[in-house]
Amino acid sequence: MGLFDKLSFGLKKTKGGVFGSITKALSGSMIDDDMYEDLLDQLILADVGYETSQYLVDELERRVKKEKVKTGQEALELMKQIITELLSAEKEMDCSKTPTVILIIGVNGVGKTTSIGKLANLYKQQGNKVLLAAGDTFRAAAASQLKEWANRAGVDIVMHDEGADPASVIFDAVTKATNDGYDIVICDTAGRLHNKKNLMAELSKIRRVVTKANSEAGVETLLVLEAVTGQNAISQAKEFISAADATGIVLTKLDGTAKGGSVISIKRNLGVPVRFIGVGEGMDDLMTFDPQAFADTLVSLDEKEAQ
Repeated sequence: MGLFDKLSFGLKKTKGGVFGSITKALSGSMIDDDMYEDLLDQLILADVGYETSQYLVDELERRVKKEKVKTGQEALELMKQIITELLSAEKEMDCSKTPTVILIIGVNGVGKTTSIGKLANLYKQQGNKVLLAAGDTFRAAAASQLKEWANRAGVDIVMHDEGADPASVIFDAVTKATNDGYDIVICDTAGRLHNKKNLMAELSKIRRVVTKANSEAGVETLLVLEAVTGQNAISQAKEFISAADATGIVLTKLDGTAKGGSVISIKRNLGVPVRFIGVGEGMDDLMTFDPQAFADTLVSLDEKEAQ
């Protein structure tokens, strides 16, 4: 299955739900006040959130007037452009430094361990030498679960005993990566710390040991969120982002929700781009996020509908 087909399949529930109705209604509508009002209602139902929905409608109306658009199909193409621009990152994720250390953060239960395994597989398929670090030493069996994913992805792992200092695990992993020529180090971190202060302290300590192990290593921090939680994911993410200085989002279980519109509001509300999306249970079902492909897939008519 090609990337576009995989994305289409992963977005099947979202596209077949409210967004399918939006696409058909917009493409066949007269451009008038009723169309804009209906579009706003439908976007809110798609879990885009009120503020972002209002922004999309206002921006569409502005561009329709500016470009003298006359048909709903033309308006649909404008909507694709607006969504693509809204989702586009100001800069790409930087993995040019060797090693690049990717810290994975997020609450327990959102698919953090699974995402690490799939991310390891993705980077390995791209020709990178990948090392995992089992830095969640607080949760029982977290390291053993991560080891299973390391085995499935065919990559190496550094792990200590349960209850060990997470920073020491990551220090050893970065040291090994530096000495043995690994390109990417993906680090699990604790999914539950009692408050923001503890989270900040733990992640600050981890960053310090990364620099201590290799002052030239690149560091990215990815926050794992579940698409199925929709707008609730955004409120959850705000706490983590303010504490952890996340540089990107991994959005899991996008294939399991009919309200994937939350993807659109995440970047506008959080100021952090989506970097990867999970569109299935398979090892290869974590994809690098492509805003253009996402918008084209989500806001498009099937061939039968287009005829």
